[in-house]
Amino acid sequence: MTAPSDGVRYDNTMEEPTTLDQITASQRDAATTAASTPGSAAADHSPDSLATEFSALRRQVGESILGQQGLIDRLLIALLADGHLLVEGAPGLAKTTAVKELAAGLEGDFHRIQFTPDLLPADLTGTEVYRPQDGTFRFDRGPIFHNLLLADEVNRAPAKVQSALLEAMGERQVTVGRETYPLPRLFLVMATQNPIEQEGTYPLPEAQLDRFLMHVRVDYPDIQTERAILRLNREDARRDRPASPGVVLSQASVFAARHAILDLYMAPEVEDYLVHLVMATRKPEAYSPDLAGWLRFGASPRATIALDRCSRALAWLNGRSFVSPEDIQSLAPDVLRHRVLLSYEMEAEGRRPDDFIEALLARVPAP
Repeated sequence: MTAPSDGVRYDNTMEEPTTLDQITASQRDAATTAASTPGSAAADHSPDSLATEFSALRRQVGESILGQQGLIDRLLIALLADGHLLVEGAPGLAKTTAVKELAAGLEGDFHRIQFTPDLLPADLTGTEVYRPQDGTFRFDRGPIFHNLLLADEVNRAPAKVQSALLEAMGERQVTVGRETYPLPRLFLVMATQNPIEQEGTYPLPEAQLDRFLMHVRVDYPDIQTERAILRLNREDARRDRPASPGVVLSQASVFAARHAILDLYMAPEVEDYLVHLVMATRKPEAYSPDLAGWLRFGASPRATIALDRCSRALAWLNGRSFVSPEDIQSLAPDVLRHRVLLSYEMEAEGRRPDDFIEALLARVPAP
């Protein structure tokens, strides 16, 4: 991930901490100046050029991560929808590698944190350091101030660390002592967790799970893909990979693309379908009697917003100017599975949230 060419720089050696209001004002002024300057980067991004840039990045990541096109698309959707991503799968399924490959194609700062049971909040956010020469404190920023943060095995961190991460994900800021520090405008948390490692793990609280735009599950590749992975690994071992990352997407392109997806057309009946899917998680018996008793809690309005943003991003990535019901249906499991809580009876029967979502999609009529 290359360093951004403009915007706010977070320097750990700065003498005086910059407050939230100061940073926000400077970012606003910079954005206004860029928008009003002829020939500026923000004014040069046409829809065709943006689509070409993202297609090239999509292709570049796909050349290194075989058999995980769904994961690659959801990484790009999270980038476009300005949301955080939770990726779950067995060890060795390229979860961490996929995030690193995406970071290599983005302008900005990337950092990986291995979450462990002995991790402290200060290891994530930073800490105030006393300066005996003048009797003041200086804030040394932690790794959370990078543009793209890879939280590896996030469920191995204790509750205090998860609380610090929750504020950063939800409020885009970090509070240390009496000071509040803003995070970069481009800020994404890509978290991974392994479902089979139970020892030394802490379950993520519902409030933190809801902050993730999507919860993606990664499965094993098929036999043809496994063979292709083996051959690619052999080729990489024989020769050094190119030093150049190839495609590097600018932050200005990311922000322009985020605005572009908001302009996609969504028919009123498609929008109603999206809303009804989320509403059906709160009152499932109103849509089908056999869905009664499945859930303790349904999805919040945040799920409606997330499903809307993600569906628009998927349609845009696929080169369409409108959102279809198929876009919503393909992303509904990833958006909803971590936002619904099964009843004790369903858990006792061995049911999963995906079972409920599958039944929901079969019963809520699509336009």
